[in-house]
Amino acid sequence: MLAVLAVSVGPFLWQLSTSLKATTEDIYTYPPGFLPEHPTLDNYTGVADIVPVWDYALNSLKVAVAGVATNLVGASMAGYALARLRFRGRKAAGLAFVAALLVPLESIVIAQFTMMRDLRLNNTLTAVVLPGAVGALNVLLMRNAFANLPYEVEEAAVIDGANVWQRFTRIALPAVRGTLAAVAIFAFMGAWDDFLWPLIVLSDSDRFTLTVGLNFLHGTFQQNPRLVAAGTVIAVAPLLVMFACLQRYFFRGVGEGAVKG
Repeated sequence: MLAVLAVSVGPFLWQLSTSLKATTEDIYTYPPGFLPEHPTLDNYTGVADIVPVWDYALNSLKVAVAGVATNLVGASMAGYALARLRFRGRKAAGLAFVAALLVPLESIVIAQFTMMRDLRLNNTLTAVVLPGAVGALNVLLMRNAFANLPYEVEEAAVIDGANVWQRFTRIALPAVRGTLAAVAIFAFMGAWDDFLWPLIVLSDSDRFTLTVGLNFLHGTFQQNPRLVAAGTVIAVAPLLVMFACLQRYFFRGVGEGAVKG
C-alpha cells in the first residue's frame, strides 16, 4: 500500500513542491530537494498574469456543474427504470449501457463532432457537456443501487397510494444518497479532466476549459517547469476539495452500487 501511495501521490506532491520553489532555487539538483528553501506563490500569480487561468477555470466549472446535474438527474431516472420498472426492451437497454462502456471515445469522436456541427453547437460549452451528459457507468451504478433496495418498502408505498414518481423521489432516492455522491464525483472528475473532446470541439480561446488552456504552458513556458507545476496544482485542487467533502458518501456509494449486478 505504501508503494502504491508513493506512485500515485508522489508525482502530485513533487509538482506541489516545484510550484512553490522560487526562480533562484535550482530544481535539477541531485539529490533532489523536496521541500522548497524559500516557498513562494509567485509562480501561481505568474500563470494568472500570462494565461487567463481563472477564465479557463470558470469555463471548466460551468461544464463540470452541468455534467454533475445532468448525470444525477438522467442516471438516477434511467437506473430506477432499469431496476424497478417493467417494460418491453428493458434487458436490451441494460445491455446497451454495458456495451457503451466498451466503446472507446476515439472511435466515436468524429461522429460526435459531426453531430455537434449539424446541431450548430460547435465551439460552445454546451457541445462539451452533451456527450457526457448521462454516463453509461453512472446509469449502471444507479441501477445496481436501486436493485439492492428491498421491494417490500415500495410495495408498502403502493398500498398507501404512491405513484411511480413519488416512490422514486421519496423512497428510492433518499436511500441511495451514497451512490448519488459517487456519481457526482465521477461526473465532476470526468468533465473537469476531459482534454481531448474540448480540444476538438472548441476553437475560440475564450471558451477553452482549464485542461485545454493549461496545455499552452508546455509550449510557452517549457524552460520554466515551475509555472507548469503551478498550473497543474490549480487544475487538481478543485478535485481534491470535492473528494474531501464527499469522501464519506463516496465510499458508501461504491458499496451500494457494487454489491449486486
